[in-house]
Amino acid sequence: MKIIFDQGTPVPLRRHLRGHTMTTVYDLGWATLTNSALLDAAERDGFDVLITTDQNLRYQQNLTGRRLAIVVLRSTSWPRIRNRVADIQSVLDTIVPGSYHEIAI
Repeated sequence: MKIIFDQGTPVPLRRHLRGHTMTTVYDLGWATLTNSALLDAAERDGFDVLITTDQNLRYQQNLTGRRLAIVVLRSTSWPRIRNRVADIQSVLDTIVPGSYHEIAI
């Protein structure tokens, strides 16, 4: 699965998610894109999942018809997120295109 990390998603998480190709919006030079442009670019580049900490994304964007699945981590704290890696991996193992998941951290 091809995964992109939004700004605010702790980069150390990528070392704990096995079996996926991961990059960040920063690595791609997309850090200044608006949410709408980011979602469009990610889909255009064949990403399957966006992992973000932006809890308002689903209220700010119309996600209907998107192929990109979205996983929202409800914290930016790496120590707290590290304790929930198994939950994040479980969501990724069962995720379907266009779905939306929030993980309480």
